[in-house]
Amino acid sequence: MSKKINVEDLPEFDLAEHLKTDEDIATYLSVVLEDDDPSELLHALGVVARARGMADVARAAGLTREALYKALRPNSQPRFDTIARVCRALGLKLTTQVKVHA
Repeated sequence: MSKKINVEDLPEFDLAEHLKTDEDIATYLSVVLEDDDPSELLHALGVVARARGMADVARAAGLTREALYKALRPNSQPRFDTIARVCRALGLKLTTQVKVHA
């Protein structure tokens, strides 16, 4: 007979702990961008910033740690300049490509 597992007994999964390389981060953000959901992009940038260290990312972006958390929290609407600064601080380059229509 199989043993029942309580959900409460499972360890909490934190994706930030698994984003070890620049390639991991780029792949993760590429998948998120495919969904075309700005709130998911903010969440993903927050996950990546935690993986890299919020204080370090904030400093590199020219923001306070608190301002970075505020900009990336759910339902926030940060300016594009803020997102661009965070991306640069994370070593990311924003690019465009033509959307393929199905």
